[in-house]
Amino acid sequence: MFKGSLVALITPMRSDGTVDEKAFQDLVEWQIAEGTEGLIPVGTTGESPTLSHAEHMRVVELCVEAARRRVPVIAGTGSNSTREAIELTRHAKEAGADAALVVTPYYNKPTQEGLYLHFKAIADAADLPIVIYNIPPRSVIDMSVETMARLAKHPNIVGVKDATANLARPLHTRRACGEAFCQLSGEDHTAVAFLGAGGHGCISVTANIAPRLCFEMHKAWREGRVAEAIAIQDRLLPLHDALFCETSPGPVKYAASLLGKSTEFCRLPLAPLAEQSKARVREAMVSVGLLN
Repeated sequence: MFKGSLVALITPMRSDGTVDEKAFQDLVEWQIAEGTEGLIPVGTTGESPTLSHAEHMRVVELCVEAARRRVPVIAGTGSNSTREAIELTRHAKEAGADAALVVTPYYNKPTQEGLYLHFKAIADAADLPIVIYNIPPRSVIDMSVETMARLAKHPNIVGVKDATANLARPLHTRRACGEAFCQLSGEDHTAVAFLGAGGHGCISVTANIAPRLCFEMHKAWREGRVAEAIAIQDRLLPLHDALFCETSPGPVKYAASLLGKSTEFCRLPLAPLAEQSKARVREAMVSVGLLN
């Protein structure tokens, strides 16, 4: 259903912290022109934790409007409140999104049965394809393969964004959930290895600033040009490292500011990027060929 190079979009903001709607839609247009094959607004990279509900919904609407059905829009609609996640997922459906990305409930620490019931309730309440977002480093909990296999039987639950960085996981997930279950990496460093383990694509932070390279890497893999895909992966490695030198999306928003795509502003509690981190990001962008 979804494949290749997808981007976890930043939410551009003005220096006063308000959402820059024009810059966001310009970013969407540039992403599509550069080859990006799917757009994910208001995920973690889009600063969903600090957007109001009204802002969150507006960004989804702006993304759908700008995409104009040229590529899929997978709207971030997760919450640690099941009712809130249902509300956001229903809105994504009404706005015209193609699917919803629903993160495992953070802070509450539900059991595996709680995870199952949470996702089942959302899938039952909103008639929209759902991609489970499993990211233990941020949510503390890890959805087991067994729980995911139970959920994969639901017709509205179609895949997973796997941010575990465990390359055995996609093998077990494919065996338990079937080859049709869409597996998207949520970890830039292991994107090619994830494809080799049976994955279908990557929801990338790096694609915010290097969309063409990310697309070419996935295209090369699909066409059997494995050595070329690995060469692009190696070229991107310093950039992946730099974009996670501090908590994301701080580094990638700074990188986007150097390209004129956004200011570097992130809402608190994310602090402004340290000067040494800015230097590291800039150096990586020069080494990759994004800046002179």
